[in-house]
Amino acid sequence: MMPTAIRTAILGAFALAVLAACKPEAKTPEQNPAPASAASSTAAPAEQPASAPAASSPAATAPAPQAPGTDMRKEDIGGDFTLTDGDGKPFSLSSLKGKVVILSFGYTHCPDVCPTELLTYSDTLKQLGDQAKDVKVVFVSIDPERDTPAVIGKYVKQFNPEFIGLTATGDQSLPVIKQQYRVVSSKVNQKEDSENYLVDHSSGAYLIDKTGEVAIFSRYGSEPATIAADIKKLL
Repeated sequence: MMPTAIRTAILGAFALAVLAACKPEAKTPEQNPAPASAASSTAAPAEQPASAPAASSPAATAPAPQAPGTDMRKEDIGGDFTLTDGDGKPFSLSSLKGKVVILSFGYTHCPDVCPTELLTYSDTLKQLGDQAKDVKVVFVSIDPERDTPAVIGKYVKQFNPEFIGLTATGDQSLPVIKQQYRVVSSKVNQKEDSENYLVDHSSGAYLIDKTGEVAIFSRYGSEPATIAADIKKLL
């Protein structure tokens, strides 16, 4: 069996690997190469012989398909929890057994990462067609101080009326749930007694199978088609 110290280090590295600020760092040109049209505005094209046929230009190369999500079925991660839904009622993750669940964590004041992810999950359901009836999307707030049940419920339904928004109220323990799912978060740029702040937090989503077990981690930036293909493996 893997020594506890080594396993703890690995789990910590995993958590840091998926940590993403709500304002991701700008990608370098190597990470996000400019499209051909943009590149052509800064460099003059090489001269072509007048008689050169148009067909001599190489055909555009189709982008390589994204790699699937990370298989998490051998990891000690996940578990049931109960939070409060948009109607102010207790909601347990286990109530969704029999469905595949896309589980993500974020907050309603997130300027770009969370809206991007939720739009992606909405498009994923469209990719699934009739199979979408067997899939649920659950968005858990890591900012319960501002995300009341009414706020989180209204927020997620802007992206899809079937999305489920959850937040912690009363004695419901968000830190325990974050630990279950290796979620890390931290407030930034918060002034004393101010409600205007951002929260750095883990991005991406867990795909939970019909038995309620975490099966796949879908990293931030995954395309709807990629997520849909992973979900189909679990249906």
